[in-house]
Amino acid sequence: MPWLIRVLPLLALFPAFALAAAEPAAESVPTEAHPGARAFAREVAQRRGLDEASILATLDAARYQQGIVDAISRPAEAKPWKDYRPIFLTDRRIADGVAFYRAHRELLERAAQDFGVAPEYVVAILGVETGYGRITGRYRVIDALATLAFHYPPRAAFFRGELEQLFALPPHRLPQPLDRLTGSYAGAMGWGQFMPSSIAAYARDYDGDGTIDLWNSLPDIVASVANYFAAHGWERGAPVAERVQRAADAQAVAADGVEPSFTMGRLESWGYAPFVHVDPARAATLLTLDGANGPEYWAIYRNFQVITRYNRSPLYAMAVYQLAQAIAAGAAQADLGR
Repeated sequence: MPWLIRVLPLLALFPAFALAAAEPAAESVPTEAHPGARAFAREVAQRRGLDEASILATLDAARYQQGIVDAISRPAEAKPWKDYRPIFLTDRRIADGVAFYRAHRELLERAAQDFGVAPEYVVAILGVETGYGRITGRYRVIDALATLAFHYPPRAAFFRGELEQLFALPPHRLPQPLDRLTGSYAGAMGWGQFMPSSIAAYARDYDGDGTIDLWNSLPDIVASVANYFAAHGWERGAPVAERVQRAADAQAVAADGVEPSFTMGRLESWGYAPFVHVDPARAATLLTLDGANGPEYWAIYRNFQVITRYNRSPLYAMAVYQLAQAIAAGAAQADLGR
């Protein structure tokens, strides 16, 4: 989905696929019960030039969902990499990704040419987010965003912003009326799990029908994910990550998140040697993961950081990277066997 950076300090450890899949049953009550709804409608109407009565009527029809508050309040994932990886790097997810890649190769490669993003990464995002469109969420988006905007104080400001953006999306650019759009419990939509602000900024009408349909139009879905990466600085043809070997006397590296603040040459001088040749001038940083067979050391680059703009968790980005690599290798192998 892309979860924008503002919400991710809280949600970074939620696997996006789990966000779409979790659908707890819940009692519903009108959102109008929250006194902030009327003021919100008035302010949004003034800022956006929209009809206040129409906004308020939509909010009055939105339903509070206790299950949404329960789900977003639970810490989802303090899992180490050795437990996180098997969630996404399954035989089925890889096989489905290979099949999707091969079935839609022309579209994927056209988007890759237009946006500069390798096709396997677009496919991997769709696989991690929604199982290639199988589970996109069944909450009404208006219910999800209204519940979190008015009933979840820790992130109310963020979700009010997303709710405002939902009202501001041009209706003629959406595949359904606003109150019929469905998504995850956090309001993320479609195969790529885009929040309203991401739809506004990055979604693309790639089939030329005048509508952006992230649920049913594969051209729109593929181009929107590719454009999201491109807009956040994806480097065409550049690497994402490389496994490195740590020397016994390697210097400890105080890596600051996923920002590539060193160079490969410096990492090598500190005792972290890549298994393949990498330009020593390439910007990189060190990521240490708790693997099934002990610590894993990775050099990660700018494109890895771009993946974390989709979801802040380095584990998420590594899952996307490894799934993409497996899909590309599987597609190539299948092509050889034709």
